[in-house]
Amino acid sequence: MNDNTLILAHYYTEPEVQKMADFVGDSLDLAQHAQREKPSRIVFAGVRFMAETAKILNPEAEIILPDAGSSCSLVEQTDIKALEEWIRQYPDHKHVMYINSSAKMKALADVIVTSRIVDDVVAAEYADGNEVIFTPDRNMGAYLNQQYGYNMPIWSAVCEVHEKFKAEELERAMRGWTDGQKFILAHPESPLPVLDMADYIGSTKGMLDWVKNHPSRHSTIFVATEEGLLYNMRELRPELDIRQAPTYSGCQCNQCPYMKLNTVEKVKAAADFGIGTKIDYLTDEDIENALKPINRMMEYA
Repeated sequence: MNDNTLILAHYYTEPEVQKMADFVGDSLDLAQHAQREKPSRIVFAGVRFMAETAKILNPEAEIILPDAGSSCSLVEQTDIKALEEWIRQYPDHKHVMYINSSAKMKALADVIVTSRIVDDVVAAEYADGNEVIFTPDRNMGAYLNQQYGYNMPIWSAVCEVHEKFKAEELERAMRGWTDGQKFILAHPESPLPVLDMADYIGSTKGMLDWVKNHPSRHSTIFVATEEGLLYNMRELRPELDIRQAPTYSGCQCNQCPYMKLNTVEKVKAAADFGIGTKIDYLTDEDIENALKPINRMMEYA
């Protein structure tokens, strides 16, 4: 292994992969850590847009994605030409874009956000007198519009993991027994009917902190996000009954297929031998254009 190799892993990767990492976090944590450490090589056990963000923030570093297929449904569902045409309909709006987007998508934005800072950033844009468009996550944009009374035009992509959570199944699960307190935590990529039921809505880090600081030792907590985060929650609070929110009758397992491509073997091959997909295809122009809205994100963060 290169002595200056940094292994980063997202909370949604398998526990065994997280244990290999030098640092585990959500999208914002990982971007900040990559920028702060400035290693010569980063093995990114996450998805492609995260590795691209690391490259944009560390253009001199070698960035390796263990599996070429580690994409994101929000990217896969967005045709860049169609997005450009859609943006042109709103020439006087500020374009706020969720970080789950490719480098070429980010180059079209005014500011990038994560789920942890999106509320503050959009509020700040409106406070400055700006109209806002929001991409690419339809559910997150709909939540912001409902929660704060905005009227933002929003793009139509969804996270295929969070989109599967069903309010009616969650309601049924919540009625299943009567002892003890029950709570629902939800990521803002979830559909509005699920978010309407939630006791807390927030980022992966926000939900993790909620569980960490939860005062009761006898609660059942349903979590509407990728199942990988439940490992971290259970490590923090093994005495709590932490369950993934259901998607349809009988199913309590909802994984991101892209994150799960980061196997122990592939991460080890990337770290030891540099095997994997190198993020070396971004042009100087790609990096320069995407860096501007990313830097605005880092300022807010």
